[in-house]
This record gives sequence, structure tokens and C-alpha cells, in this order.
Amino acid sequence: MSQPVTVVRRWRQTARSVGHARAALRAALAGWGLGCIEDAASLVLSELLTNAVRHGRVPGREIETRYIPMSDGLRIEVHDASEVRPLMAMSGEDATGGWGLPVVDVLTERWGVTARKGPGKFVWAELTARALHDDEEEPPNCSP
Repeated sequence: MSQPVTVVRRWRQTARSVGHARAALRAALAGWGLGCIEDAASLVLSELLTNAVRHGRVPGREIETRYIPMSDGLRIEVHDASEVRPLMAMSGEDATGGWGLPVVDVLTERWGVTARKGPGKFVWAELTARALHDDEEEPPNCSP
């Protein structure tokens, strides 16, 4: 069986792109046999891509996503041309935003922000079936 291939897609800087990116992610996860992390991965992608659409907007540039299968999970990367780095800040109970990165922090094994060659940065997150299901006696077999 061949190695799973990284999925790289480019998106317009619109909210509509988030749903399209989730659909591409779900298709990749199904093909890799990683359906057991689909819900968490979709939520993480939504938060990272929404941040890029809202705060990483650079006229004339697209946002790139990369879905990279790992031995026991997935790495999601969201690339944009903005130099503005996301900040993790907890919002108050009545806040309508600011919950994205705390959610990412809870759902992922690890995440971070890395400078790109050229303009901008990418925000990445790694999810594993083991970490998502560590409260279960027998975590699901979820590997590419």
C-alpha cells in the first residue's frame, strides 16, 4: 500500500471557504482511515481557517491548507500572508469570539505558529487518536 499523500489546497479569503475546506478534510480523513478524529479535526480546522480569514487577510492573496497524515493522526496547517500572529486569550462568558485557540489547545496534542519563507506565517496543529480518546480503555485503531 502506498504512503498517504499530503493534501494541499488554496482558498479564497471568505467565510465560505471554511466549509469547503472541511469537506476536503473529511474526504482526506476517510481515504486515510482516520475517521475516528474527523469531528475534532474539523473543529480545529474551522477555528484555524476562520482566524486566517478574519485576521490574516492580505489583499490579492489566498489562504493555503495542508492536511498531513501522521503515523497516529493528522497535522493541519493553515498558511496566510499576514505577519499578524494569533493570540490565545480566554474571553468572558458573554464574548462572541476569542474561544478558537483555547479550543484548539484542548483538542490537539500540540499546536503552534511558524514563520514562512516569504511573507506571512502558518498555524499548525497535530491531533492523534490516542490523545483524543485517552479516557477510553481501548482507543480506536485509527492510523493511516
